Amino acid sequence: SLLRELRVLPNVKKVFIRSGIRFDYLMADKDDTFFRELCKYHVSGQLKVAPEHISDKVLMKLGKPENAVFQAFCKKYKRINEELGLKQYMVPYLMSSHPGSTLKEAVELAEYLRDLGYMPEQVQDFYPTPGTLSTAMYYTGIDPRTKEKVYVPKTPHEKAMQRALLQYYLPQNRQLVLSALKQAGRQDLIGTKPGCLVAPEQHAGNSPKPSGNGQRHPKGGASPRNRKPSSKKSRRH
Repeated sequence: SLLRELRVLPNVKKVFIRSGIRFDYLMADKDDTFFRELCKYHVSGQLKVAPEHISDKVLMKLGKPENAVFQAFCKKYKRINEELGLKQYMVPYLMSSHPGSTLKEAVELAEYLRDLGYMPEQVQDFYPTPGTLSTAMYYTGIDPRTKEKVYVPKTPHEKAMQRALLQYYLPQNRQLVLSALKQAGRQDLIGTKPGCLVAPEQHAGNSPKPSGNGQRHPKGGASPRNRKPSSKKSRRH
């Protein structure tokens, strides 16, 4: 009701929501009224959401809903925009090196990006901050909720490998991606054939292009504006 009140204020042309939407709450709402009004009135071409990972194992440590919820949200967001005759996109924020993420899960995330044809311009690297469950896991190696041991990527090299996998297409990440794939036992992703993430040493400069639409943003994803790819650390969680 607050957004509706803002829309009718004198001299207020648009009220946009840039980020902060809890997609799991939207999917739990059986009434699509807010979802439709969000797409119709409050998205300025792109909506930022934070699935942060696609591995259910990592999502559980993040306190996030399972990946199936985000996939359902993406489909619904696309459908509603099509019904409204709007061409709007989504910017997914992703995170590397969160407690619970081994190289196996990092490679799975890279494969997901490959299949989506999404080339993220920014990726987040987990950074511990006081007062969070994630930070407790980072320093203790234990999930305080279950008392179970949690794998924590801590060395600068492994964190760099996990981050590089999210931007495997960048030439400067080539050696890190090769190292990560070899260490994870995923040499099947090294080659020049479709589906591979990076070319072998003797074919440097001829790495395979991402599958999907090959854009920096997936269909139904973020606005296809080209920006210089970058990475940044996240202080969230």
